[in-house]
Amino acid sequence: PGDRPCPRSQPRTCMKCGQSTAALVIRVGDPFCRGCFREYFVHKFRAMLGKNRVIFPGEKVLLAVSGGPASSAMVRQVQEGLSREAAKRLRFIPGLVYVEEGAVRRQSPEQRQQTLAQMETLLQATGFPYHLIHLEEVLGWHGTAAEVRGHIWTACPLSLSAPQALELPPSILQLGPERAGTSGPPGPSYKEAVDSFIQQQRQDGDSGTSLPGHSTPDTPAGATPCLPDAAQTQELLRSFEAAATATAREELLEMLRTHLIVQTARDKGYAKVMMGESLTRVAVKLLTNLSLGRGAYLAVDTGFTDQRHGDVMVVRPMRDYTAKEIAFYNRFFSVPTVSVPPLFTKRREKLSIHRLVERFLLGLQEEFPSTISTVYRYGGSTGGTGGVGGLGCTHNPHFGCRTGEKLSPEPAKASSESQRCLLCLCGLDTIGGEWGGHWG
Repeated sequence: PGDRPCPRSQPRTCMKCGQSTAALVIRVGDPFCRGCFREYFVHKFRAMLGKNRVIFPGEKVLLAVSGGPASSAMVRQVQEGLSREAAKRLRFIPGLVYVEEGAVRRQSPEQRQQTLAQMETLLQATGFPYHLIHLEEVLGWHGTAAEVRGHIWTACPLSLSAPQALELPPSILQLGPERAGTSGPPGPSYKEAVDSFIQQQRQDGDSGTSLPGHSTPDTPAGATPCLPDAAQTQELLRSFEAAATATAREELLEMLRTHLIVQTARDKGYAKVMMGESLTRVAVKLLTNLSLGRGAYLAVDTGFTDQRHGDVMVVRPMRDYTAKEIAFYNRFFSVPTVSVPPLFTKRREKLSIHRLVERFLLGLQEEFPSTISTVYRYGGSTGGTGGVGGLGCTHNPHFGCRTGEKLSPEPAKASSESQRCLLCLCGLDTIGGEWGGHWG
């Protein structure tokens, strides 16, 4: 009837407590008040870690922080989980790492210093030890004297004509001891690690967590981190400019960033690395990887754990959160973030596949709210079968990954170290297959 008010104009009640007025609607039919939304958000993070049981008590874990919404929310969850007020406290020892990428994002030295200062303020406020590193450091990491520098060609499946080589030290390119084939005693189980941690606490007479009391930066207190030499910056820019497409630069940046974070964890003694990739980001990456011919490696590229680096495991505890949930959490509970400009593009250049897929999915999400979650569930169903479509990665004609056959979700069992792509650690195109001869 015309005199009846529209149901949507009436305030909705929280679906969980049934008393408070809803402050947001996560999905259609899922209204939450602020308090219940916070409990829901915290529980999802704890449940993700508890269900997988890959992070052991007393273990050092490095949190990769970009300053964006997802990684900042991840740090807040770890902070709250380690506090004494938490009901079920987290028991690992956290550290933070920030990779400064201002050079490839066309920031001036003054803008880079400003971003660094903002990030350092954010990292110091957490009370965790932190490490500020520059993307240029990937060019100058020293390996052993007997090692020979490796080369990575800046090319991708859509652009195989980049002649410039980016030289990387082998300390970044080589795998950890576990992947390199060194035999050793098997590690303890999760239950054994918990029992050992509790016993150690009783011996020490300390019921608290081994959390550092104050932040400890790599640079001296009060000193502003110095920018890399101009020569290193120019060398890095030349390598990125040699990539003929925006897609190639996006792939190169992501892989160099990952290698640098893993190497930092390895040097600082961290066993695990937490990445702040949200459900929305995982869904975009899933379709992007399929478009790039990396379907066989969806399990390691988008799964909760990524063990391809050997001694350092990468985990993604934020992969169950949508970008909408993260945005509301950060706004409601004042989580600080730092914004950075996107990767540079050349004049009249088409968008990268990453950006096109992102626009496509977010556009569908506005009309069909279940789009992102549907793509995410589809990706989760491929984790145990080695991928979708049997397509591996083909980063360039010389260091391309195997195609035309299904690969194991565990790259270590698929091939030896000498048969891996230096960029993504996938199997090289040396065995062949239906399409093998087309790439080299």
